[in-house]
Amino acid sequence: MSLFGYSIKELESKLHRKNISPSELLDMSFQRIHEVEDDVKAFITLNEEQARAQAKQLDDEIDKEAPLFALPNGIKDNIVTKGLRTTGASQLLKNFNDPLYDATVVERLNEAKSITTGKLNMDEFAMGSTTENSSYQVTRNPWNLDHVPGGSSGGSAAAVAAGQVLFSLGSDTGGSIRQPSSYNGIVGLKPTYGLVSRYGLMTFASSLDTIGPITQSVEDNARILEIISGQDPMDSTSSRQDVPSYTDALTKDVKDLTVAVPKEFLGEGVDSEVRESVMNALQMLELLGVKWDEISMPHLDYAAATYYILSSAEASTALARYDGVRFGNRSTDAKDVDDLFKRTRAEGFGDEVKRRILLGTFSLSSQNVDDYFLKAQKVRTLIRREFDAVFNAYDLIIGPSTPTAAPKVGAEVTDLATLYASDLLTVPANLAGVPSISLPCGFTEEEGLPLGLQIIGNHFSEPTIYRLAHAYEQATNHHKKRPVLGGE
Repeated sequence: MSLFGYSIKELESKLHRKNISPSELLDMSFQRIHEVEDDVKAFITLNEEQARAQAKQLDDEIDKEAPLFALPNGIKDNIVTKGLRTTGASQLLKNFNDPLYDATVVERLNEAKSITTGKLNMDEFAMGSTTENSSYQVTRNPWNLDHVPGGSSGGSAAAVAAGQVLFSLGSDTGGSIRQPSSYNGIVGLKPTYGLVSRYGLMTFASSLDTIGPITQSVEDNARILEIISGQDPMDSTSSRQDVPSYTDALTKDVKDLTVAVPKEFLGEGVDSEVRESVMNALQMLELLGVKWDEISMPHLDYAAATYYILSSAEASTALARYDGVRFGNRSTDAKDVDDLFKRTRAEGFGDEVKRRILLGTFSLSSQNVDDYFLKAQKVRTLIRREFDAVFNAYDLIIGPSTPTAAPKVGAEVTDLATLYASDLLTVPANLAGVPSISLPCGFTEEEGLPLGLQIIGNHFSEPTIYRLAHAYEQATNHHKKRPVLGGE
């Protein structure tokens, strides 16, 4: 018996009928983890001893009020977990063994009686798109171990795709849930900014960061979002909007929905197989009664530059807290306080983190702040207004999640058009603060690697996004295909 192919609803039913115990379900998860972890390398830290003790406590109770009772999860390693090491995949936090509190999303999973199996690998401080920027290990794509799983939530996506956990949490600042979900053939949602509390998430760029679920199916994704969403007094940016039943939206048809397809999303740099898979998806949606039009969103051309200026500026400020004094690793060779700061940060931060700190500090300097940071904020406003205009005429926006399938580990993407398209497809939703989901829509012909469809909605339109995503998922078979671990 494997976690593959089982939904949350099905496992919930088995647990309630006592066809399987919490300990037996957790055994399935850890058996799979131990089978494939040497190949996939999704986890930085396992929580096996504590998880098994928790499962044993749950064996004697069946709590039908706990919506995720005994279901195994994995948590991205930039979301703090009390008593469980949280590193952000950085050497600077390699000794952060016992955070003093749980992130709000972790608290809510605990209240739902889900069991955390461990902390998942990522690009250091969520800065990267391949998980090769982790300072601990390189995670591999379960569909082909020669390829990357994407990033920065690469471990979170790979663990679900490999059947190690039933679901995971990731974070998304510029595509870090949707891109790895696309590369791994699974479902990942970036919620509306403010819908899910960021309390306990290591800050990369506080005006862009979001936490979201990564799952095997749209229905499972909706069920997780119901648990982790909602207002949190510990996060001043969290919304007071009521959280609806997202799963209720899955039962409705989609004949009344209208969709916009920006031509910029299917332009230069997007692989022909990706473009074909999106057009095939649109044809399927037409059969389901959805109406769509091609449109133009010209300000998307400025999204990538805007994102890198703003995210790096916010990162340079946020990462100032890692100084070797209050917490984290500390250099042992410092001569004085200034030297301590310099050495600790030089030794602890990786190259990509240093690059973004330098870019952000440059953008915020007194001689540059008007020309870079403030101008980028104005462009961000234009991009958000452009989304508002589209959503005044259409319910949703559709495009690819990524311009290509997952590249090989160690491969340097030199095609500037592809690099540009990678950012163009995902970062606009973060800049506008709107929700976006990635779900499987096909596979490459030669290597059988997954391709992802992206559906973007207006603020707090997650029910509509799930409604269309679920209808498409049920009309196709892409989500039923599972990876056979291996490579060249």
